[in-house]
Amino acid sequence: MKTFKQLVIATTLASTLLFSGCGYNTLQVKDEAVTAAWSEVQNQYQRRSDLVPNLVNVVKGYAKHEEQVLTEVTQARANVAGLKVDKEVLEDPALLEKYQQAQSQLTGALSRLIAVSENYPDLKANTQFQELQVQLEGTENRIAVARNRYITTVQDYNSYVRQFPQAVTAKVIGMHPKANFSAEASAQQAPKVSFD
Repeated sequence: MKTFKQLVIATTLASTLLFSGCGYNTLQVKDEAVTAAWSEVQNQYQRRSDLVPNLVNVVKGYAKHEEQVLTEVTQARANVAGLKVDKEVLEDPALLEKYQQAQSQLTGALSRLIAVSENYPDLKANTQFQELQVQLEGTENRIAVARNRYITTVQDYNSYVRQFPQAVTAKVIGMHPKANFSAEASAQQAPKVSFD
């Protein structure tokens, strides 16, 4: 009986030591950090999306013949809003790329909308438009910061998931490297800011 108790204690001690070095808990923490960082990216994109109707309505009053640009902005916002964005996006590079393309389309449409305002001095002088433009610029900065944090968090997670012995643990529990933003998509559609 005494040897059985010693065997149980030895087995418990050995498994505790084994599992404490496998990285399971750290994998969970890093996975949650990626999810939180992604939530912040979504939050900032939602903030931008919420500003779009106000911006479009202000511009509509001044730029009635710019209907194509207004339609592009509205359509781009609808495309973004129509995407189902959940944790599955983090696991699937193709879904993340689709989400990124929709956001880039909205960024480009908003850039064209701001460029249209250059043709309307009264619109540029409109206080509501100026306030919305400042909010949009601030939101674009917040998006950049949130994306940067997400990229860093995913890099940390992916590095950890690929290291031994965590790689074994990750494989056993079904955790894989996460998809990340690609620089090309965001760089091509970066908004142009005018300081005139």
